[in-house]
Amino acid sequence: MIALVDANSFYVSCERVFDPRLEGRPVAVLSNNDGCVISRSAECKALGVEMGTPYFKLRDRAKALGLVFRSSNYELYGDLSARIVQTLGTFTPDVEQYSIDEAFLHLSLPADTDWDALGAEIRARVLRWTGIPCGVGFAPTRTLAKIANHIGKRRPGGVFAMPADPEPLLTKLPVEEVWGVGRRLAERMRRAGVRDAWTLATRPPEFFRRHRFAVTVERTALELRGVPATDADPIDRENPQSINVSRMFGRPATELADLEEALAAHASAAAEKLRKAGSVAAGANVYVQECAPPGTGGWTDANWWTPFLSATVAFPAPTAATPAILAAIRPAAARLFVAGRRYRRSGVLLCGIEPAGGAADLFAGDPAETKEAKLSAALDAVNAKFGRGTVFLAASGTKRPWRMKRDLLSPCPTTRWSDVLVAKC
Repeated sequence: MIALVDANSFYVSCERVFDPRLEGRPVAVLSNNDGCVISRSAECKALGVEMGTPYFKLRDRAKALGLVFRSSNYELYGDLSARIVQTLGTFTPDVEQYSIDEAFLHLSLPADTDWDALGAEIRARVLRWTGIPCGVGFAPTRTLAKIANHIGKRRPGGVFAMPADPEPLLTKLPVEEVWGVGRRLAERMRRAGVRDAWTLATRPPEFFRRHRFAVTVERTALELRGVPATDADPIDRENPQSINVSRMFGRPATELADLEEALAAHASAAAEKLRKAGSVAAGANVYVQECAPPGTGGWTDANWWTPFLSATVAFPAPTAATPAILAAIRPAAARLFVAGRRYRRSGVLLCGIEPAGGAADLFAGDPAETKEAKLSAALDAVNAKFGRGTVFLAASGTKRPWRMKRDLLSPCPTTRWSDVLVAKC
């Protein structure tokens, strides 16, 4: 059985964890450079504020409506996302983080398990340990788990387990609401006679070839029938909010070089997906998972909880360039690595994604010479040990007005010493 755990209005929920005054108020989190609304509280939705509404259209009405705005705080969101994954790891070591606010749990439990009770326990533990509310959906495949989670979020308990016969539910589900089926793909499917999820699930293999659908569409149909499909990734995510690339190592990684190579490969793959979507990212969450200790049943022991270690990086400016992303995450790999420990999984999650709107940098220099490369390595080593931004080239500026605009940024109490909360007696 697979469980999908999805945080509710994640960015807004993160803001509320450290600012209880936002509870019950209409809150909206803005995109890069405070452009438009990308996350809304239930109270904000009730006011009719739509996703993607430009900030300048709401700014003058904020006081009258009681709206509260926050700039995207990717350092805070990435750290709380990592804490959620760590919490989920107490239920199973096989946690597949799909996005900054979603994760699949691959569970090996008896068929007669009380899924409602387990889902309630997962929700309660995540809320208690992180302060983030979430919904849980159970199903035999990832695609069905997405649908189950969608249904569960609309129920009082926030949990739903897909029944053995999903036909009654899938017949009522429009095809565009299936995981990864974007607007353009849905239009093609309707022209081919596919209007709901169950019709898609029951199409024979030759149907997909005759209409020249990608192989991922056929895999999704299998998943809708309850048959797990290998690499059943989303079909056509036209507007991704985050991009995650993660893999288990073929053998335990014990050297920093191995970790850096794996993370660089994941980041390169994520950047390629980012460019294909015509988007840029504002930051990344880099993470690794340790192996089970010797004597507990092997490095893939499913009965031993192994923690996820992560570091969140905010890019100086939104980018889709692989070299820029690799340069930003490399110090994070050094911070995560501990000599003598073994690692079973690594991954890179790009967040703060929005359509690319800026022009290419016409003033980018040539690749660094050997002397400059050594200097960069020294800077990375110092920042890895003492914290990002401890030392930097004067040419990059001190006030840095060119940085991404975040005028309404909240503090970062989990990742910045100066923002740590102080309890007063």
